Amino acid sequence: MAKEPAVSEQGGPSGSTPLLVLHKVTQILECFSVENPEPTLQQIVRGTGLPSSTCQRLVQNMVREGFLDRDGDRYRIGMRFVQWSTPGTIGLDIVRTVRPILQRLRDETGETACLYMRDGAHRTVVAVAETRHVVMRPFHVGQVMPLHAGAPGKIFLAFDPEAREALRDAELTRYTPKTPQTWQDLDQQLEQARTQGFFAAFGERNSDVGSISAPVFDYTGDLAGVLGVGFPTQRIGPDDVDRLGPAVARAAGEASQAMGYSGSTR
Repeated sequence: MAKEPAVSEQGGPSGSTPLLVLHKVTQILECFSVENPEPTLQQIVRGTGLPSSTCQRLVQNMVREGFLDRDGDRYRIGMRFVQWSTPGTIGLDIVRTVRPILQRLRDETGETACLYMRDGAHRTVVAVAETRHVVMRPFHVGQVMPLHAGAPGKIFLAFDPEAREALRDAELTRYTPKTPQTWQDLDQQLEQARTQGFFAAFGERNSDVGSISAPVFDYTGDLAGVLGVGFPTQRIGPDDVDRLGPAVARAAGEASQAMGYSGSTR
């Protein structure tokens, strides 16, 4: 026996158009956030703009199905929904996810793009898209560098409290005259990184190398890694930051979205 076509709330065949009810369910789910994890029904009604009766009926159905849980006059994402979301996070490989974004950033800026992960008071290159310029400063997977010198380390220190703690007892080795020597110097740089969403450094680890980096967040809002470009200072200087900084920040934002980041840090 042939199945009847799916029907939307308006009564017509759904075809390739999403069911209206799914759109409304999505509107309801978007009312839940890290900042407001337990909205009331009235807050959901205001947030969705749906008629009160329609919203109440959908919310009641979502509670019955385990999409939402109710506690008094407040609602939160249901455990059944949380259980369904878990398989989507298994095997979410940041290197695999970010690699095509690194390649696009390399092509957009013309400079070597890198992804860094932190290990204690050091950062390690875990993925690279090399520049096509003949004149280049080599970066390679597995390369280990300090946190306090260079733009990537500043991002770790600005957005990961554990990074700051790891560096607290470490020596701030001076590699060049531009290497920060005190926490007062570092704190000024970290505040700048937080304010603009990226950071640019020139000649802090090697006198002829510069870097611009931005944070990559995961679905929990934690820092997952740092994305950036590295270059010889003979080609790129401070005057290029206004052009390259936003490009790096956009790429890092794209990487964060790919990792499931919703826009709220812890």
